[in-house]
Amino acid sequence: MSPEDGDWERRPPYIHSMIAGGLGGTTGDFLMHSLDTVKTRQQGDPHMPPKYNTLGSSYYTIWRQEGVRRGLYGGWLPAMLGSFPGTVVFFGSYELSKRHMLDYGIQAHISYFTAGVIGDVAASVVYVPSEVLKTRLQLQGRHNNPHFSSGYNYRGTIDATKTIIRKEGFSALFHGYKATLYRDVPFSALQFMFYEQFQWWAKQWRQSKEIGIKLEILTGAAAGGLAGVITCPLDVVKTRLQTQLHPEVGVDSSGSGSVAKASTLKPCEAHVSSTSAMSSSSKPHQTRLISTSSPSTHLPRPGAIILETSSVWTGLRLIYRTEGVGGWFRGVGPRYVWTSIQSGCMLFLYQTILKRLEVWLPPKSEEAL
Repeated sequence: MSPEDGDWERRPPYIHSMIAGGLGGTTGDFLMHSLDTVKTRQQGDPHMPPKYNTLGSSYYTIWRQEGVRRGLYGGWLPAMLGSFPGTVVFFGSYELSKRHMLDYGIQAHISYFTAGVIGDVAASVVYVPSEVLKTRLQLQGRHNNPHFSSGYNYRGTIDATKTIIRKEGFSALFHGYKATLYRDVPFSALQFMFYEQFQWWAKQWRQSKEIGIKLEILTGAAAGGLAGVITCPLDVVKTRLQTQLHPEVGVDSSGSGSVAKASTLKPCEAHVSSTSAMSSSSKPHQTRLISTSSPSTHLPRPGAIILETSSVWTGLRLIYRTEGVGGWFRGVGPRYVWTSIQSGCMLFLYQTILKRLEVWLPPKSEEAL
């Protein structure tokens, strides 16, 4: 018996899936935002030697110096503004495409995988601009932050949006779009393929559509963790490409470096430049490329080779040639933990809210199909 053979439960209306997905995804993102901030600071730290090293010390430093709201939860507003509509679009697209493919007789695992790809590509149009704003506000911390110089300094979300559009153009809000697709699309596709299969196994084992809280959390966490491990090589190579330092080709007269010129350097990435005392000296400026997708859980070890390429596949070959398979899976432990927790929270809340909506807004039989 395969997942598509047994209709364990009636299909919920699309609107229920979209609401539950939006609320579940947004809650999960909010709970994980402080970890996102710490990882973004570690990845985007322009200081040498880096100010932020281990996870625990980074958390403590940001909390002590900048507090929770403007420190650990800096950039939470654009994150939430993008997370809800992004997850609504994802779950709507996922359910629509999945159901149509299953109804046309396409094999279940192929349907789940393809639907995950379609859902993430559709959602990326919504959440990438919010990720750009979120990342920059996370890096700057509070306005006129005396504790960390990232190259960004906005008064808030609205000021950041206006400033980016005015100085860098509207397209700057989509920096990191290519990086997002490279890493997040295969992750989402595998995550939901595994989740559907694990859910079916759990229902088979319990012989009921109600599998209990523990199994709800476990199936979601296992799906996210396994997908995170499999896509770890993509996470590693994207982090190497986005965190290695490069000499800046030009510095404006104000000494602010590449911040205002980010859109001219690499259209698929968001940039951060150091504006420390070095900017007024004769030393050349350096820029660090920053991911605007989910937080990286890998930092390159000291002395790692400079990849000197913008190609993910070339980067994978270079890392394998110099470090072997182990190089592809550096940081796999932290990545597994992060993706497990985030996925477990999001998908547990998704199922919980779906069940509550079925009680509060019982669907008509024809609407549920």
